[in-house]
Amino acid sequence: MEEKQFAGILNGAVPGEPVKKDENSRRGNWGNQIEFVLTSVGYAVGLGNVWRFPYLCYRNGGGAFMLPYFIMLVFCGIPLFFLELSFGQFASLGCLGVWKISPMFKGVGYGMMVVSTYIGIYYNVVICIAFYYFFMSMTNLLPWTYCNNPWNTADCSGVVGSGHQLNASLANATTSLVAGVSEVVNRTKRTSPSEEYWKHYVLNISDDIGNFGEVRLPILGCLAVSWCVVFLCLIKGVKSSGKVVYFTATFPYVVLTILFIRGITLDGAINGIKYYLTPQWQKVLDAKVWGDAASQIFYSLGCAWGGLITMASYNKFHNNCFRDSIIISITNCATSVYAGFVIFSILGFMAHHLNVPVSEVADHGPGLAFVAYPEALTLLPISPLWSLLFFFMLILLGLGTQFCLLETLVTAVVDEIGTDWIIRHKTIVTLTVAIAGFLLGVPLTTQAGIYWLLLMDNYAASFSLVIISCIMCICIMYIYGHRNYFKDVEMMLGFPPPLFFKVCWRFISPVIISFILIFTVIQYKPITYNDYVYPGWSLAIGFAMALSSVICIPIYALYKISRSPGATFRERLKNACRSHPKWGPALQEHRTGRYAPMASEDTVEARPLKEKEELKEELKEEEKEKERKDEISLTIQGSNGSTNTHNNPNPSA
Repeated sequence: MEEKQFAGILNGAVPGEPVKKDENSRRGNWGNQIEFVLTSVGYAVGLGNVWRFPYLCYRNGGGAFMLPYFIMLVFCGIPLFFLELSFGQFASLGCLGVWKISPMFKGVGYGMMVVSTYIGIYYNVVICIAFYYFFMSMTNLLPWTYCNNPWNTADCSGVVGSGHQLNASLANATTSLVAGVSEVVNRTKRTSPSEEYWKHYVLNISDDIGNFGEVRLPILGCLAVSWCVVFLCLIKGVKSSGKVVYFTATFPYVVLTILFIRGITLDGAINGIKYYLTPQWQKVLDAKVWGDAASQIFYSLGCAWGGLITMASYNKFHNNCFRDSIIISITNCATSVYAGFVIFSILGFMAHHLNVPVSEVADHGPGLAFVAYPEALTLLPISPLWSLLFFFMLILLGLGTQFCLLETLVTAVVDEIGTDWIIRHKTIVTLTVAIAGFLLGVPLTTQAGIYWLLLMDNYAASFSLVIISCIMCICIMYIYGHRNYFKDVEMMLGFPPPLFFKVCWRFISPVIISFILIFTVIQYKPITYNDYVYPGWSLAIGFAMALSSVICIPIYALYKISRSPGATFRERLKNACRSHPKWGPALQEHRTGRYAPMASEDTVEARPLKEKEELKEELKEEEKEKERKDEISLTIQGSNGSTNTHNNPNPSA
């Protein structure tokens, strides 16, 4: 058994199996471990690595920010990442099914689904806008280069003169106009062509979040394209998406490198990079800096979204997810740092031409992706080429995350229903979820869409993720029991979790998560967009979205307690927290030790008399269902596109 586990550590497969054989023939597995790692990298590395981290870095002490950032990575990011990967891989179930570990906490899985739904809706709208800019860059002259367009106003002032040469007098005028103003999107005296293109043409933004206006048909068309791409890439589940990520997860690094090489050769690029990295060590003593570092690590890695559990559930049982968690986490953070060089080299070049400080052209979020950076690109020779590359990179970064968000929802539904029909027709479930996502995203393509997009971004996946993650740690470590979970990980990997991770899971990570929650509450400020202040009713909707995921936890817990056997509340609570008989490895060949078939009978005998008959009946039904599914799986065409034949693993092997 030890030799078998050791071999599994090396290649993620049971010895003697062909590399491409599905260990779990009914549910499917990744084609190989590279597909899983690339998919997880694509999931973790998203738009936030490009448009949020560099901004946070320079605002929080430049190079000094790296210290708290990497400390939080080591003590919170990697441990939580490893916890979620091992959780999903051990049970081979999605974010709902894994809560057989303690059924009362299944509401956490529903909360993850709600969060992934919200993020999936608005994230694809951001991708569709990147698609729109990508299509609009297929021209000899970028449409946001000059101020002579029908959508421009009298306040428009460009940075490019005729013949693409900088007009010195215009630069001097611009300098006087923007003095004392910190962000491009907040300028009132001078607006750039890229900002007016963004506000007046792409969005045709309304004056209020309640004034939806008309649907922007070009954006709606791009949203349809975006959802079609996501659906086609997931049409066969992880079997198809696992092939797509060879391109979507790697090509952004090619584009980043091209933009980096081009950026550092420009005048003023060094100033931008210095502004990005120059350490201000006094800021290390500021609690806000540590809070920003912890929050960025937590949100960037995608913890508590359900995606990590889902992706790991398609691994083979003995895959070394400990190694994978370290590789993926470090790759994610290194990408953030690398992206900062790409962004600030170009912004430094722009600041040099405008003769203004870098802080006056630095921005984050949509303001960076669709205003500041596109404007800087107009200063480059062959600007449409660089624009195409930049927005293509944004599209790929977004799609990598969107694949996992959609697969999380689909897997949760399929695992929960679990019938042979739903497994055979998983593609229909994927199509249904994609169509629903498209329809729910239509309001975000209206003239008020950007207000709603930012509202969802700020509230739908903020403090609720922190609460979900904290409860997950408490459930696994203290309700299920840390000793039980450590034994589970050892059975799966062949070695117990390192002492450092044991300490982090039990003490350090929950404390840091609690710190993030407290920091989020203390630092809370009502959302604004440029000069627009959101009305109270819209903020109430934002809080309702945030609470809608968290409220699933107590509601389901009360439901489960009320349905559990027991004469007193304490007995019901105890039974609701106890692991389900089906908790453990999915395949019979892996159910060894306390998960062996005989252990199930012993477990029944150890239960109170009132439960014995009920649990025995449940075990009998499960055995019948398993036999029936095994028979059907010999002939059924799986949802992953491969026929399940008599290649099922032999339990006695």
